[in-house]
Amino acid sequence: MSLKSFKPYTKSSRGTILVDKSGLWKGKPYKPLTSVNNASKGRNNAGRITSRNHGGGHKQKYRHVDFYRKKFNMSAEVERIEYDPNRSCYIMLVKFEDGQKFYYLAPQNIKVGDKIENGPNIEIKNGNCLPLQDIPVGINIHNVELQPGAGGKIARSAGTSVTISGVDGNYSLIKMTSGEVRKIDSRALATIGVLSNPDQKNIKIGKAGRSRWLGRRPHTRGVVMNPVDHPHGGGEGKSAGGRHPVSRTGQSAKGLKTRDNKRTDKFIVRRRKKRG
Repeated sequence: MSLKSFKPYTKSSRGTILVDKSGLWKGKPYKPLTSVNNASKGRNNAGRITSRNHGGGHKQKYRHVDFYRKKFNMSAEVERIEYDPNRSCYIMLVKFEDGQKFYYLAPQNIKVGDKIENGPNIEIKNGNCLPLQDIPVGINIHNVELQPGAGGKIARSAGTSVTISGVDGNYSLIKMTSGEVRKIDSRALATIGVLSNPDQKNIKIGKAGRSRWLGRRPHTRGVVMNPVDHPHGGGEGKSAGGRHPVSRTGQSAKGLKTRDNKRTDKFIVRRRKKRG
């Protein structure tokens, strides 16, 4: 896939850069693996807004992607590669020898007709899923489980991957994109390869309307509000609020450490790199 730009017929098309999806499946998704996706619009079960600036957007169907990959000892063929509106990377529909079909996350350079497998002691090949203990050091992997059998949680967005940097007893040392090194049980599953659609980070929306199609509503800055609405509000002219940046509820917005999970601290070998 590559990026595509547009002729400047309008002000919005002048700056628009999108990902070319010409190589993807053109039809509808595989119906048995879809369900209704009711938009929450940023509201909780009581109907109150808990996440601001969400709402509207195009209607979507949810694709049930299998992050567990527990169908072992049987090969599957990639039938098609599809766009999924619910995530940034592409997905692939695979058909196993017994006729069962699943949606999996699609890695880069995988093509229709390729064969993939899940399980221990299989070939180290793009799209194959196997335990960390069977994967050599330095191989790019994605959809990594934090706990064996719990389903992939790490490296699931477009263009991402992590690597195995070493082994420590029954644990594998996983180096994240952020620079953090974490210990994960070597029995946990991971998939070989880097995820598809790496150009997702290079797109330019081009116009406000496209953001609305994606379900994003306008965001109002705190400094233009009144003091009753935001800690940054009030003041004469373009005042910055007279304090360090905070959220609407008063929590520090820059540099405050919000991690509070001492139970899993022992699994972090090295913290992520600090921003310069």
